[in-house]
Amino acid sequence: MNPDLMDAINQLEREKGISKEVLIEAIEAALISGYKRNFSSAQNVRVDINRQTGEVKVFARKEVKEEVEDPRLEISLDAARQINPNYQLEDVVEIEVTPKDFGRIAAQTAKQVVTQRIREAERVLIYSEFIDREDDIITGIVQRQDSRFFYIDLGKTEALLPLNEIMPTDHLKHGDRVKAYISKVEKTTKGPQIFVSRTHPGLLKRLFELEVPEIYDGTVEIKSVAREAGDRSKIAVHSIDENVDPVGACVGPKGLRVQTIVQELKGEKIDIVRWSSDPSEYVANALSPSKVIKVIVNEEEKMTRVVVPDYQLSLAIGKRGQNARLAAKLTGWKIDIKNESKALEEGIIQPGEQLNLSEEMEENIEN
Repeated sequence: MNPDLMDAINQLEREKGISKEVLIEAIEAALISGYKRNFSSAQNVRVDINRQTGEVKVFARKEVKEEVEDPRLEISLDAARQINPNYQLEDVVEIEVTPKDFGRIAAQTAKQVVTQRIREAERVLIYSEFIDREDDIITGIVQRQDSRFFYIDLGKTEALLPLNEIMPTDHLKHGDRVKAYISKVEKTTKGPQIFVSRTHPGLLKRLFELEVPEIYDGTVEIKSVAREAGDRSKIAVHSIDENVDPVGACVGPKGLRVQTIVQELKGEKIDIVRWSSDPSEYVANALSPSKVIKVIVNEEEKMTRVVVPDYQLSLAIGKRGQNARLAAKLTGWKIDIKNESKALEEGIIQPGEQLNLSEEMEENIEN
């Protein structure tokens, strides 16, 4: 075997972290198969690679027997003692059988094994890196598309963006830079597969973490996200510091922070609402931008009945029920919306009754 290959193996150990001994043992195992295949041998052989020079030797291993039945696997005691007088029955004798042109086969086999081990090691490193980044956001470049996926170049590897995980407003083409959410990392025989999404609610959450320092440092918490990708989303936020307005922090100066996210999501509308431990307040906030007169909470059935002004009914329900549907997803409460006239008629509310909201909450709903 070429001494240069030993230098390459030593370098791989330093740079890739692949053990030199593991590599050499793998090459020796591959050479045994290569020897048997190329020289039609049924012998029990051992291959030895000199760790310094890279020299390869092949030894036939034969058991010492009183009567030899298979000369490929056995040797007589007399023949063994001609090699070394100390041999006894049942000992194993090693006889060098290295073919003349075995160096060429050894070099080819070694290169194949090293290449394979490098590929395996890189796969392990890539898997280790990305399995720790599940539920995180990545930026890549669109490479190509087939009937199932967009292939996103991440530098070291590719991510798979399923066609059903892109937003209706996405019009991706080769060379586009795109942000996506790592939804799943799988280990396969072909290496790690990284699945990403543009529709996952986690993408919206991570984008806010990137844009809003108060979320990143933990002052503002994202309590819940509800999303209909490419159309409208709602996000509930809470501040652990009473001096920090969570909604204002997410909107940013002149709306710059939220607008950056809206642009990344191709114009997706985002309602930022204040979270509350009081379900009546939380549901009222979640139905923003609609005003709310009253919220009646049924704890047992996890259900709320919400009364809104007559002129706000369509706004509260939203186009194709979207506003109410997102509010229910956001809060985890079922929401039944009635207009004021119907609620008065059914005695659900009394004339002049109104939900007791703080001025700050009322301002939130109006916005």
